[in-house]
Amino acid sequence: MSINPLSHSGNSPCPFPLGHLMRAKSGSSAGLGLSKENMWTLINTQPLLLLFLLLRPLLFLKTDDYAISGAKEEEFYDYMEELYAVGPTKPPTRESFKKRVLVSSDGKPLADKDYCNEEMKMKNVHNRFFCVKEHFFLQASYESIRHICYNLFVPCRNNVRKCHRGREIIKAVHCLLISGITMPTCMYKSTYKEGLVLLTCQWENEIGDIIPNHVNDIILV
Repeated sequence: MSINPLSHSGNSPCPFPLGHLMRAKSGSSAGLGLSKENMWTLINTQPLLLLFLLLRPLLFLKTDDYAISGAKEEEFYDYMEELYAVGPTKPPTRESFKKRVLVSSDGKPLADKDYCNEEMKMKNVHNRFFCVKEHFFLQASYESIRHICYNLFVPCRNNVRKCHRGREIIKAVHCLLISGITMPTCMYKSTYKEGLVLLTCQWENEIGDIIPNHVNDIILV
């Protein structure tokens, strides 16, 4: 039975079992019911977020007829490499914190009700494909957040681990999981907040410095 990859709605569970997709033969699109021409059409026209489950198991064949630019191909493989990483079990780094937590002021408005649903996918925030229960995005520079790690310890929200509290008001978005178990069906409630950042930090041997690794809460003032 052939599957139409364009018929899936992003708000409903994905109809393609991951195990079945992984068994697609290397260098062939037959396992997905796609011709080579249709496969390249999908790559060029559909968002990466809708394709990652379909295209990861395949090794793309470059031909003179169906070629994509080197920049787009590199962007796609960078996205897939991060997507299939092991998530939070990997030690956090300075760069991973920047990419997963910090957002710029020229992007989507923080108060947008769909902010989390889009950003969580764009930034690959997951735990081995399982939805994370909550996450924070901060609109701030990395240095301003890193300096919080040198502030005195205060209790975290759960009163167990030691946290550091910021001294300046930061704009943020709190993402709370409301439905879904695995990507890409995770749906989040987005809440815009302004307050003091509460976070944990750790030492990173590679750079010989302390870095922020997890935002615990935003304290409203």
